[in-house]
Amino acid sequence: MKIQFEKVGAAPKPFECTLEGLTLEGTLKKSAHHRVALLSTLEGEISLVCDRCGKHYTKMLKSPLALTLSDEMCKDKEDLDIIEFLDGVIDITYILESEMNLQKSMYHYCPECDESEEILEIEF
Repeated sequence: MKIQFEKVGAAPKPFECTLEGLTLEGTLKKSAHHRVALLSTLEGEISLVCDRCGKHYTKMLKSPLALTLSDEMCKDKEDLDIIEFLDGVIDITYILESEMNLQKSMYHYCPECDESEEILEIEF
């Protein structure tokens, strides 16, 4: 799903994008001359691999996501939640894929391993 940067105005513009069981739903709103505020919720089921036993399992997600989008290079290093779309097109699918990959790259335990008290590694 792609939206032209210039078509986002001061009134919130709703969007919804679904990919592989996850949905990113929210609004886009112009926050400054070259900035758009994305306020959304990432919700759905994601397939993960347990880092302890290697078993595949699914996990329900529901988390808020707030980002700043820009159509020019940002020189401000203070705000790390900026995504630059230098071609003037906001790619919601790209944002959803990035958030999905971020979730998959985190350390996860399946429900069985999360409840287990078995010691896997002993330090001497």
